[in-house]
Amino acid sequence: MNNFDELGSDLNEKEYEDCGRYQVQILCLICIGSALQSSAHTVFVFSAMNLEQRCKVPECDDSLAPEFNSTWLSNAIPFDGNNPKNCERFQYINLTAYDGGDECPAEQFDQNVIEGCSEYVYKTKERTILIDFDLHCDENLWKLTLVGTINTVGQFVGLPISGVLSDRFGRRTLLIIGMVGCGIFGVIRAFVHDYILFLVFEFLDALFLSGTYACCFILGVELVGPNKRVLAGTIICYCFAIGEVITAGLAWAIQSWRPLLLTVYSPLFLFISYHWIAPESVRWLLSQKRYEEAEAILLKAATVNKKEISKATLEKLTKPVEEEPSEPFFHVFKSKILLLRFINACFCWITCAFLFYGLTLNSVALAGNSYLDFILTALVEIPAYALTYVVVDRIGRRWSQSGSYFITAIACFVFIFIQEEQSTLRLCFYLLGKFGATAAFTIIYVISSEIFPTPLRHSLMGACSMFGRIGSMVSPQMPLLSALWTPLPLVLFSGMAAVAGLLTLLFPETVNTKLPDTIEEAVNIGRKRKESSHL
Repeated sequence: MNNFDELGSDLNEKEYEDCGRYQVQILCLICIGSALQSSAHTVFVFSAMNLEQRCKVPECDDSLAPEFNSTWLSNAIPFDGNNPKNCERFQYINLTAYDGGDECPAEQFDQNVIEGCSEYVYKTKERTILIDFDLHCDENLWKLTLVGTINTVGQFVGLPISGVLSDRFGRRTLLIIGMVGCGIFGVIRAFVHDYILFLVFEFLDALFLSGTYACCFILGVELVGPNKRVLAGTIICYCFAIGEVITAGLAWAIQSWRPLLLTVYSPLFLFISYHWIAPESVRWLLSQKRYEEAEAILLKAATVNKKEISKATLEKLTKPVEEEPSEPFFHVFKSKILLLRFINACFCWITCAFLFYGLTLNSVALAGNSYLDFILTALVEIPAYALTYVVVDRIGRRWSQSGSYFITAIACFVFIFIQEEQSTLRLCFYLLGKFGATAAFTIIYVISSEIFPTPLRHSLMGACSMFGRIGSMVSPQMPLLSALWTPLPLVLFSGMAAVAGLLTLLFPETVNTKLPDTIEEAVNIGRKRKESSHL
């Protein structure tokens, strides 16, 4: 494949600008894609959110506007601490001779006999699938958490497919198909009245959406020159966090899952216009030997940037180059060191996904405002990305990654012992945990891209990412573990983060190290640094 970076280095500033007005315009389109992808990716958190509920007591409640908290409530409903149980009530006794002053006295209920509910009263006016699909009570909590797991399964299935399709048909094509397909199934899901159908369309939605963020990221980093790639990637990550904030803001304003889905998914149909307003990756076009299309994009970029590329320069695009030899995936098993690094990387990916998505999804279960907590949990990603951008080259990949894990481990461990009354302190430590998880997730991308040899780099990173989805699949189930023992999810977050923080130190340091092109070079990364340190 023609090396576009080498071509760019041969051009002078009069001919080509790798980060000019044209690149900024296209990057804005890509950032819109990143934000809307993130919004569609996280909306299930609010459509399948659990709600505070209690049994409706027809004998006592106002038939038109029942209050969730009433002075007589403890007479009719058993309590769990300070909260009424969500699906239990005491048996009503019809005492016609009663002449007391209370509107619903304890004497009218047999508190030794517990009954189930036929109707419910909700603490807020929010409406999720819990109401429409009758998923009340703790025994149905797994049906709510299953939505998030099904979403992740759809991504797990779609990721390898999207990678193949992206390399075959182009990044822009897959982005358009993925976004529009996701929009179709998302809008359909807003009208279904069956839980199973809801899950089917949740899976299809995630299946189409799975590769779109990677398309945005690849289009962004392939758009600019090598010295601007980290910056472009960081900006795209910022937009992902902004998309999460948009989702929570819309959910907070709308508070009903059907119009929320319509609001989030309808804009995705606008991506049809990207066929005309967004260019395909020049590097991908060159790899497919579609030189005329690549030249047209370069000429347009030069025109917008007020540059002029000579015909001789463009002819370099079609100059034959020697292809890098391919190497089968199973060759990784020939090296014990490389195999152990791959296994270690897979565990770190699983941990990153488990921490990142677990802390994100669990934020709506904090004691405060669910929407505000989610927004703050998303916004804390932005300083995490910024800090990562600064520290990975200064203190090294290993220590940055390990430190990020231990920030999460310590924050989650301390959070367990903070009283619920100290809501501000609890939120601060929770956000600190999400901060560390975000940084760790960002750095593992860097480490994984630098410890594997060039012929196997994409396939091994893809395998690590696929294993990482195991952590994503498990994370929505944390409310079930919390029902068994409230601190259990935080114990798991803290424990896995601490273990991964130690295992990360087994990776070789790759800062300022040439990317390995062969298995032998990959194996010798750590050895060469140790030898040079002893000289």
